[in-house]
Amino acid sequence: MGWLFRPARPAGLVTRLVRRLVDPRFYLKAVIGLAVAGLVLVPTIADLVNAAMKTVASDQGECRVIRVVDGDTVSLICPEDGMQSARLLGFDTPEKYAPKCLSEFLAAERASWHLRALIQGADLMQLTHQGTDQYGRALVQLEIDGVDVARLMIRGGYGRAYGGGLRGTWCS
Repeated sequence: MGWLFRPARPAGLVTRLVRRLVDPRFYLKAVIGLAVAGLVLVPTIADLVNAAMKTVASDQGECRVIRVVDGDTVSLICPEDGMQSARLLGFDTPEKYAPKCLSEFLAAERASWHLRALIQGADLMQLTHQGTDQYGRALVQLEIDGVDVARLMIRGGYGRAYGGGLRGTWCS
């Protein structure tokens, strides 16, 4: 009969909570979780909003930029070709997925977000297909409000002029 009157143990719950809050692994997991959200979820949501709200006029009809891969590569959906990866012509930006140093990765993130912002702020976008590259990506020229996106990215300091051949390093 004594088990019916046993008091609850709120101290056990409080003790576990305190242990968790003083455990450095808890904070490491929190930082990793926030980093994943910042590097994966937030860009994905931003890209989906752009894709839903913005169309790109092209020689294949109305396309949509569904993902900014990095500062000079996007994923498109076009009526004729369906979903395709596209390399933007006329400039080069740092590599996000194979950076040679931390500063290149950070510069790649900035370039990607600048391209997203340009797309979000665009009133009119025009896309011209110009073949494919050795990786099977469509080569495209993108104009935003009548200005080549290469010029906008270079002028903003997010890329450098590129017409093919060897690319320079982004690491200092």
